[in-house]
Amino acid sequence: MRITQGTFSFLPDLTDEQISKQIAYCLAKGWAMAVEYTDDPHPRNTYWEMFGPPMFDVHLPAPVMAALADCRATFAQHYIRLTAFDSSQGVESLVMAFIVNRPAVEPGFRLVRHEQAGRAIRYTIESYAVQAQPEGARY
Repeated sequence: MRITQGTFSFLPDLTDEQISKQIAYCLAKGWAMAVEYTDDPHPRNTYWEMFGPPMFDVHLPAPVMAALADCRATFAQHYIRLTAFDSSQGVESLVMAFIVNRPAVEPGFRLVRHEQAGRAIRYTIESYAVQAQPEGARY
C-alpha cells in the first residue's frame, strides 16, 4: 500500500533534483523549511518528529538537502517529509508538505468494524505499523 499524504503524493517518488527544485520554490516564497520523520503515517498523525529545528533564513536548497541526507542516513526505513511554513500572517502556517522517503515495505492500514448500540456500526482505521512490534521493528 502506498501512503498518499501531502503534495505530490499521487506522483512517482521525486528525485533529489526534483526535491531540490521544490525546496528552491519554497525558499523563493520566503517559507521556512523543516525535515520530519515517522514510522506511523496514520492520516491523523499530523505531528511527525522533527529532524533538527526548522530552517529559517535559509536561501539555498543545499542546507535543506544536507539535513534531508542526514535524516535519510539515520532513519532510512521511516517516512520522511519536507514541510514549508509561511509566517507572513504572523503565525507559522503549513503551506506545503511532501514525502521524500519511504520504508522499503509500507505496511498500510486496516479497516476495523465496531458494532455500537442500536445496531449502529462505526469504522476506524488502524495502522499496521503500530501493532505489537516495537518501534524500528514494525516493518
